[in-house]
Amino acid sequence: MLSRVCRSGSPSFTYRLLPWVQSTTLSRSCRVQPSAIRHVRSWSNIPFITVPLSRTHGKSFAHRSELKHAKRIVVKLGSAVVTRGDECGLALGRLASIVEQVSVLQNQGREMMLVTSGAVAFGKQRLRHEILLSQSVRQALHSGQNQLKEMAIPVLEARACAAAGQSGLMALYEAMFTQYSICAAQILVTNLDFHDEQKRRNLNGTLHELLRMNIVPIVNTNDAVVPPAEPNSDLQGVISVKDNDSLAARLAVEMKTDLLIVLSDVEGLFDNPPGSDDAKLIDIFYPGDQQSVTFGTKSRVGMGGMEAKVKAALWALQGGTSVVIANGTHPKVSGHVITDIVEGKKVGTFFSEVKPAGPTVEQQGEMARSGGRMLATLEPEQRAEIIHHLADLLTDQRDEILLANKKDLEEAEGRLAAPLLKRLSLSTSKLNSLAIGLRQIAASSQDSVGRVLRRTRIAKDLELEQVTVPIGVLLVIFESRPDCLPQVAALAIASGNGLLLKGGKEASHSNRILHLLTQEALSIHGIKEAVQLVNTREEVEDLCRLDKMIDLIIPRGSSQLVRNIQKAAKGIPVMGHSEGICHMYVDSEASVDKVTRLVRDSKCEYPAACNALETLLIHRDLLRTPLFDQIIDMLRVEQVKIHAGPKFASYLTFSPSEVKSLRTEYGDLELCIEVVDSVQEAIDHIHKYGSSHTDVIVTENEKTAEFFLQHVDSACVFWNASTRFSDGYRFGLGAEVGISTSRIHARGPVGLEGLLTTKWLLRGQDHVVSDFSEHGSLKYLHENLPVPQRNTN
Repeated sequence: MLSRVCRSGSPSFTYRLLPWVQSTTLSRSCRVQPSAIRHVRSWSNIPFITVPLSRTHGKSFAHRSELKHAKRIVVKLGSAVVTRGDECGLALGRLASIVEQVSVLQNQGREMMLVTSGAVAFGKQRLRHEILLSQSVRQALHSGQNQLKEMAIPVLEARACAAAGQSGLMALYEAMFTQYSICAAQILVTNLDFHDEQKRRNLNGTLHELLRMNIVPIVNTNDAVVPPAEPNSDLQGVISVKDNDSLAARLAVEMKTDLLIVLSDVEGLFDNPPGSDDAKLIDIFYPGDQQSVTFGTKSRVGMGGMEAKVKAALWALQGGTSVVIANGTHPKVSGHVITDIVEGKKVGTFFSEVKPAGPTVEQQGEMARSGGRMLATLEPEQRAEIIHHLADLLTDQRDEILLANKKDLEEAEGRLAAPLLKRLSLSTSKLNSLAIGLRQIAASSQDSVGRVLRRTRIAKDLELEQVTVPIGVLLVIFESRPDCLPQVAALAIASGNGLLLKGGKEASHSNRILHLLTQEALSIHGIKEAVQLVNTREEVEDLCRLDKMIDLIIPRGSSQLVRNIQKAAKGIPVMGHSEGICHMYVDSEASVDKVTRLVRDSKCEYPAACNALETLLIHRDLLRTPLFDQIIDMLRVEQVKIHAGPKFASYLTFSPSEVKSLRTEYGDLELCIEVVDSVQEAIDHIHKYGSSHTDVIVTENEKTAEFFLQHVDSACVFWNASTRFSDGYRFGLGAEVGISTSRIHARGPVGLEGLLTTKWLLRGQDHVVSDFSEHGSLKYLHENLPVPQRNTN
């Protein structure tokens, strides 16, 4: 039953594959030196992560996020995963990727087991090769070198193919695992090995001993001798081993496995047959849900279909093993599908016994879409009424909001840095300012959705209009900023957009009550579902993959958060800025009275803000002047740590610490000072090291100021004003969803206008394009028509 294929302890290992696999393997021979093994490990693009793996087996994991704690894992490779499309031979590239992922997890300290198909396909390739070779020799002898007749290949019996393929399949696994200094062992089983108590104990003991020795067991049904599966032959409470799905489930429960990963050629479980128009991938499947699922046909190869997989998965789940069914053949995901599952990412279908109390994030997305469309059909006065009501609630329910915020602050004490605690904190004055901002948004929303931007008479009785419409569903992700929730909600309501909100867990109490108040305000017109707060354990990266539900992502938080979202959201546009590296250039003609006030306000008023000053550029002529001394003295009083730029450091005998990078967002009481020779050099510095956020010139020379304003290519460029004015509320937008440094759609503080797009309305009278052909009866006019004046009151 056990065939040990471990090679260890020798200085080198050489393995030559049989001739009939040379055409499909990576190389004719594989030779691994111990010194080379270290280099082989560096080839992997999968990060090596150490995680705590202590867990007592009993109940299955309730949430995907817990899968990273799985210690013992079974990976089942279906026939469609292991074999090529022609069902004759193995998909070597795919198999090598799977072995790499299993090896990475094994080297993290996990106990990995493989249940693999492929022996029949591998044996079929070998037998076909032998039959073709035999037939060609016989025909050559009988025909006397005449042209060979077309050779027919007989139907090959599966058990014979399995017998011929097992050794080659295992030799291939051995060669691949050796690349990662991992030993593998083959175990062939039949149904009797589980039903016979002595054999079952022997199998169990063998597997435990292999795992103890850090060996990966590779298990397969002994297809060379196994009888055909009998339908409905399961014993009471026991699943019969009919195929590798049931084998994997039985093995997982027998070995008290934490996680069973079943890889097939479909993404997971669908509510309708995959490929049909209405088919949707089921993210989480619960026992009892199978009545709502329509099963399609089985995979192109192999013994079982999806129904068999679900049955095996539910049996394993009942035995305390978590299960994920996922696609192991898709070229874009197969290279990291196993590690993604173990990391808790939303891949395939996760089987869970714990149903969440609220809706799934997919259901929330659908509710936000539906609610947003209803919002867009309301009259402007009705949307404004909702926002006014929310503003009133912020002041009327002030005590409840501040009590919830106090809980967040108490829980965050000692865990968050002082700047983040300041962002997290709410106060009466903050709530009053929020209410004022919301009322500004309500006033500006009177003429937003449905505003006519352009009218054109295409031809007689054929008129075209371009009008403003909502973008759709927005996903706003924010950290430590509960005041962001009502601001963004009001902007979404005013623009008729559905909204998904994902706040940081550090503000959970505050966010919960603010969201309830938002839904209370929406309820006056029966559309409370338009704004959804995501409270499930969804990872941000998983949310960024919902490209069919989300139209725009707006991150509000640290530069690292923004960068992570921009990287994860491959199918959804992201509006925001990754860094706020704001500059202030003090010109040689700057006013002494203005400079210190502007520098203090820009740097010290709120250093954690993205519009805080990070680099101060000083004209060379101001060095060693009273103005320069006043700036330095003020920064010392405010306890600002100074970092010297390279040129500034060269002028000083004893300089502050030299800056590590001129492209740094400190987010604290720290400031880089650098010296420039002219306004042009200041502009060049900003373009090279800035983030196109907000940049300022301080000067009394109007010509120099205008040159700076016109030539600096940033979202916000100021003259004699603090960088902190870069804000939607201070711009009179009421509030902002963020500050964008992108160059399309919206730039700078993004208010109501930035959450709108357009659509075209064409009104005709039985017009067809053929009437406008060379010999047609109509001609294009393309006349510009007057546009209704916008209400600016």
